[in-house]
Amino acid sequence: MAQKTVKLKIKKGDLVQVITGAKQERGGDRGKQGKVLKVFPESSRVLVEGINRITKHTKVGQSQRGTKTGGIEVIEAPVHISNVAVVDPETKKPTRVGYRTETVERDGRERVVRIRFAKSSGKDL
Repeated sequence: MAQKTVKLKIKKGDLVQVITGAKQERGGDRGKQGKVLKVFPESSRVLVEGINRITKHTKVGQSQRGTKTGGIEVIEAPVHISNVAVVDPETKKPTRVGYRTETVERDGRERVVRIRFAKSSGKDL
C-alpha cells in the first residue's frame, strides 16, 4: 500500500530542536539542536546533524587502492518529523511554522510568494 506524501513544514538546512524522547542527562537527545541534512517526505522523517547517532557495523573489505574499509562507524539515523520543531531565529527556542502570502514585484511583474515565518516571533525563516 502506497503512503500519501504530505506537505512538510521542515526543509533541508533548517535549524531544529528535538522536543521528545529521553532527556540529555539520561543519554537521550531531547533539547539538542541541529541542522537538517536530508528530508524523507515519503516516510515523514528527517536526518538531523548530531541527533539520533547509532553505531553501524560494516563488513571489512578492501578498496581498489588497497586501503581497509569497514568496521564500526557512528552515523546519524532519521528521526520522525513530529519529534522535532523548527528553532525561532530570535529566541532560539522551538516554534511552529506558519505561511503568509505576499505580492512581490520582480522584473515589472507581480508575483504571489509564500513566506515561512516563526509563529512565536513572526520572523521570517
